[in-house]
Amino acid sequence: MQRSSEPPVIAPLWKRLVWMAAIWLASVSVLGAIAAIIKLTLSS
Repeated sequence: MQRSSEPPVIAPLWKRLVWMAAIWLASVSVLGAIAAIIKLTLSS
């Protein structure tokens, strides 16, 4: 097995921030949807 001499590629800071923001936004959206479903279920 031959090892490459290239260092591991680290994503630039802006890409990591975009991923973090996207994951955060997705999780907040899912939690909001679940909360809305629970609220509708309990109110009826």
